[in-house]
Amino acid sequence: MAMTRSIIAAFIYTALMTAAFAASDKQQPPPGAFAGAPPQYTRFSAAELQRGFMALAFGSDLRIGAKPRGIRRFDHPIVARVVASGSVDRSAAMAGIVEDYAGKVPGLHLSLATGATPADIEIQLIDERNFKAALRAAFGDQVTKTFVARTNPQCMTSVKSSAEGEILRSVSFIIVDKGDGVFFDCAYHEMLHALGLSNHDQRNQWTTLNQSRMVGYLSVYDRALLTALYDPRLAPGMTATDARAILPRVVKDLGLASTGARP
Repeated sequence: MAMTRSIIAAFIYTALMTAAFAASDKQQPPPGAFAGAPPQYTRFSAAELQRGFMALAFGSDLRIGAKPRGIRRFDHPIVARVVASGSVDRSAAMAGIVEDYAGKVPGLHLSLATGATPADIEIQLIDERNFKAALRAAFGDQVTKTFVARTNPQCMTSVKSSAEGEILRSVSFIIVDKGDGVFFDCAYHEMLHALGLSNHDQRNQWTTLNQSRMVGYLSVYDRALLTALYDPRLAPGMTATDARAILPRVVKDLGLASTGARP
């Protein structure tokens, strides 16, 4: 009985210690966020980051091309091109978002296309009334019908990858004429998909990739996940089993957990 009480006490102590390192240090959204953007937590435990990574880096709503074995991401410097055709000119804002990702996640080696430079990520800025037509032109009637019926989207990204998991090309469609909130939320959300965090997690209260949340900026949490994804040790095609084994070391070495995750 004494031993049982000791075990219970140890369990309670461990639980309390775990809670102490749960998401904390809540801060207001960063400068430039749209009016009404939510605040964010800026410190996370290793377990919170690892759970989020495993949920978001594996699986996707829409896949075109060969089915990868595991992680999908680019394996070379990334060039993004903004193509604006909507009634509201948000090309400068979208370019700023690309630069935000590039500056806060240096491992992406992300830049904007200049001149006729081929692009790895194409970002189409369109009006809402042209959204379904743009999807049909890009992916055909059946893929569009299936995707729209499944997700009822306001924006969308297609990620085409090789069987080995290397992303070959991403195409994002962002609506520009439904206000700042929709635009910024979609733009930051779809960039995460385009770069390899292809899934959603409705149970995760910190990620932009929870479709019940409108965030509209690159949160500390999502930045940490993307930083981990582009660590060289997490290679394209790596299985969930292999990623789960190496992820704790990656999170620790990059200082992403607890005090390491700062805005």
